[in-house]
Amino acid sequence: MSNSLTSVETALLAFDPDEKIALLNGIVAMAPMPISPEPRRLAEPGRPPKPILISPKKVPKRGLGSIEGRAALLHALAHIEFNAVNLALDAIYRFREMPLAYYEDWLQVAKEEALHFTLLRDYLQKSGFDYGDFPAHNGLWDMALRTDHDVMVRMALVPRILEARGLDVTPGIRARLWSVGDRQAAKILDVILRDEIGHVQIGNRWYHWCCEQRGLEPVATFVSLLRDYAVPAYPGALNHAARREAGFSDEELALIESLQS
Repeated sequence: MSNSLTSVETALLAFDPDEKIALLNGIVAMAPMPISPEPRRLAEPGRPPKPILISPKKVPKRGLGSIEGRAALLHALAHIEFNAVNLALDAIYRFREMPLAYYEDWLQVAKEEALHFTLLRDYLQKSGFDYGDFPAHNGLWDMALRTDHDVMVRMALVPRILEARGLDVTPGIRARLWSVGDRQAAKILDVILRDEIGHVQIGNRWYHWCCEQRGLEPVATFVSLLRDYAVPAYPGALNHAARREAGFSDEELALIESLQS
């Protein structure tokens, strides 16, 4: 158990993307996490010195009509996927005494997020760019810090909110890339959307498991968490089909939509 935990921590703290992915791929099996030693609170996971992190409001927007514009968009997605690798590793490292299936699920998520990052980075490199060439923001890890005290809160607000928003926006981004003739980028997003449905489903499963263990009603608890953590509403339309496939009930979808106004 301690060796598995050490391997996860080492991968989480690795700053070089290639090293992080190699370490991740070396974690072949998980065992239930020990109660001690207690996980360290990480202000930041391992990440390279670039991209430079700036406020989300200051990230420049570029059109998709140019190679640079499409590279900037896919760089933003690559940054999300790199952060998602760290988030999945942190879900394993941070929360102890969960069932074995929980660790197996999040290890699978981490490996699929790493694949997404690799596909996007390969695209950037073939376009004459690389990961780190554009500025990015740190919104995903900020939420990880806010939820690092409770696995139920993490499951509620990261996969069910932040990652689920990817289910809503990815089809539109994919359509825009296809419309400008970038078939390669569009096909990468097809892979990402397919896998992200499963990742959100995993978050849904473990959120509901936590609620059941604590005798909490899932929908009412979710409403309370959204308000307690001042989660901003997503202004766009929900992808009902993908969210249902990922395990959201019609009641939950109606609730999320009611909180958008």
